[in-house]
Amino acid sequence: MSAVILPHPTLQEQPPPPLFEPESANPYITRAAALRALFARDAAQRDRAGGRPSAQIALLRQEGLLALLLPTAVGGEAQPWSTALRITRLLSQVDSAVGHLYGYHYVSMLGLGLRQVPAQVEPLWRRSAQAQWFWGNTANSFSKSLFGRREGDHFVLDGFRPFTSGSHVADWLSIAWEDAATGERRAAAIEAHRPGVVIEDDWDGIGQRQTGSGRVSFHGVRVHADEVLGPPAPLDPTRAPAEPWRTVVPLLQQSVLLNVFVGSAQGAVRTARDTLLDAPTARRLQHDPAVQRVLGELWSRTRAATALADRALRALDAATARGVHLTAEERGDAAVAIAAANGLAGEVALQAATGLIEALGPLAADRGAGLDRFWRNVRIHTLHNPAEYKVRNVGRHFLSGQPPAPGTFQ
Repeated sequence: MSAVILPHPTLQEQPPPPLFEPESANPYITRAAALRALFARDAAQRDRAGGRPSAQIALLRQEGLLALLLPTAVGGEAQPWSTALRITRLLSQVDSAVGHLYGYHYVSMLGLGLRQVPAQVEPLWRRSAQAQWFWGNTANSFSKSLFGRREGDHFVLDGFRPFTSGSHVADWLSIAWEDAATGERRAAAIEAHRPGVVIEDDWDGIGQRQTGSGRVSFHGVRVHADEVLGPPAPLDPTRAPAEPWRTVVPLLQQSVLLNVFVGSAQGAVRTARDTLLDAPTARRLQHDPAVQRVLGELWSRTRAATALADRALRALDAATARGVHLTAEERGDAAVAIAAANGLAGEVALQAATGLIEALGPLAADRGAGLDRFWRNVRIHTLHNPAEYKVRNVGRHFLSGQPPAPGTFQ
């Protein structure tokens, strides 16, 4: 009896393997993956229109994804930072504006805890967890354009802050200003629609068009003295160093941007493959050696950037788990891991966004497809968050073993 020889399945008969899917069984990440599919449906149209991703924020609230990192004592889920950042990455595969806002929401909310005033912060967190508040910020560290003066039991704020990501969809704002008399920097948390607060929503960048990263103006805004939080940790190398734990906000911000980069790179590669496999006019390109080379290189480099980003997540989780016991050396180790991953991720994301267009050729030039948004969104982040500072710190650490001094970019 002769053996039956089954035909070898062809490339077309085999379903493509999963690409950059979450490996975690974490139920919150699973919920975010389902939202990713919803957000993908109109991401290109929303990018063209700009405006506010209010429906997307509402879905994040509905799925209970806005209080994951808060302690259980105040109604949160006590998840590590890596959970929120993996969700940031997932959302950024299809909509890096929403991914950016989601990550920065946690920076604004959790950053309050570094000011070491639990009697003020914990009630805010409890209310935030109960109502699933979304947080924005107006605490740009470079801008000295918002000033407050003391009047009795409150401060009066006048001026503005630029680059206020998330302010246009926020329920509450993390704010900071300079004292008009002393120059001392102060901070508070207030409702986004307090009288005198004007959300200008005038962001007009080439990318990240739904992030609301424009200006918020303050016209005689009153902040009560009991709302003023403890001073932030100084990041000025000429001043005495603060406790390492109080200087982790830049690491959180850089980790958000890192995972926006990685998610964008993954999304560009996914989009290229899906288009080549699904669009009838693109299927012939699957067999083009030049297209295969471009996508092979991008897939490899994106996998490498993802691995380095995963390592940075572990380093950040370890550092934040130490809390007030974090040492300068431990902070430095996390800073170097995040900086190395960030520098590579930005470079790879730009390559993936460009390679997507190169691989698809004229198909990518159709404005309706909106595929140029990957490049625009990544490029604007690399302009505002230069890799130079991070890569230089990695090199300095490699040569000297010295951790980078806490600063805006590390």
